[in-house]
Amino acid sequence: MTTLSLEAVSTVRSNAYRKTAWRLMPFLMLCYLCAYLDRVNVGFAKLQMMNDLALSETVYGLGAGMFFIGYFLCEVPSNIILHKVGARVWIARIMITWGIISALFAFVETAWQFYALRFLLGIAEAGLAPGLLLYLTYWFPSYRRARMTVLWFIAIPLSGMVGGPLSGWIMNHFAGMHGWAGWQWMFVLEAIPTVVVGLLVLSYLKDGVHQASWLDDDEKALISRELAEDDQKKVTHASVGEFIRDRRLWLLAGIYFCVVMGQYAITFWLPTLVRNAGVSDPLHIGFLTSLPYICAIAAMLLVGRSGDKHRERRWHLIVPMIAGALGLTLAALLGGNIVLSILSLCLAASGILSASSMFWMLPTTLLGGVSAAAGIAAVNSFANLAGFCSPYLIGWITTQTGSSAIGMYLITGVLLGGASLVLRIPAALVNR
Repeated sequence: MTTLSLEAVSTVRSNAYRKTAWRLMPFLMLCYLCAYLDRVNVGFAKLQMMNDLALSETVYGLGAGMFFIGYFLCEVPSNIILHKVGARVWIARIMITWGIISALFAFVETAWQFYALRFLLGIAEAGLAPGLLLYLTYWFPSYRRARMTVLWFIAIPLSGMVGGPLSGWIMNHFAGMHGWAGWQWMFVLEAIPTVVVGLLVLSYLKDGVHQASWLDDDEKALISRELAEDDQKKVTHASVGEFIRDRRLWLLAGIYFCVVMGQYAITFWLPTLVRNAGVSDPLHIGFLTSLPYICAIAAMLLVGRSGDKHRERRWHLIVPMIAGALGLTLAALLGGNIVLSILSLCLAASGILSASSMFWMLPTTLLGGVSAAAGIAAVNSFANLAGFCSPYLIGWITTQTGSSAIGMYLITGVLLGGASLVLRIPAALVNR
């Protein structure tokens, strides 16, 4: 980097990260929006598919959760491969294969076919979330990453905002067309964007700063230097044994497990909770489920900005987890009142999704190098077993009791337990 004054360096820094954010973040958000659109739509398919195929709540919960078994088994290997072969090729592979498998759900006729495709979908998608998180560490140092992580995670509520009304409209508008049910059309039509975006990844994404055609030499040098300085403060593991014995990784996995239990209570059961409040039309359910996600976007932006401004990470995770627990409790208690139920779900979604995005400041701040690739994937892989536990437990409890309220209370307790675990992480390690 050429010799520059402090003021000039500040200008270069601002321009470099602004251009990088505008170049990468909208597209990364689009990639993750496609992923969560596939997760949101199974909750809507449930409204019709269960009756058409004579599936029970327990079968649905187990099938929804089978995704995460495949995800768990393949996540770490997938992220290590991404680190070796490059993000561009591997993210494209992930998106194209899972898009094809998602479309195949239109042909499900039995519970076992549902289980098998959910398992294969988990294998196909494994590595996307930790891969994209790892990809952010290639471009943004720790002190800028909370805002970028939040921007990326906004794809989750956006998928709910867009996916809810879209899924409801497809299920209403296409029902009976060419002999197919609305839920069958929904799986096929919503899989097409995933495959298209996967193909675009090959030409759009770059594997590192050195390939960034939108940056000049000074900007590339500045970002590379700040990333190198950031990496010097991170933990790397000398062996697999040292990696497995690192208690911080297990603590992080436990915390995120609790967050994910709440996240998938929202993802898989929000349409059902709205229906239980007295709404029957799929399109109306779609529009109402978008409201909690709209609130979540505003909350995530505010929490992310505050976290970077104050360089504080722990309480910016704890408070949203408590808010999410309170929202789920109120939603269960006030389920008979549509207005109060929606307001409670807005609080729940805002808290849980803010916690989900802010959590990732902890492992990406602590870990570097191959340890980051494996560590982020390991934490996400273990925690996403909650994606199996959450829908299955709620489905089983709902089948046994005839009410989803007890399941929501269980998730509330898990979220509060996870919030208490955050305090075991020394502030000095993550507040930067």
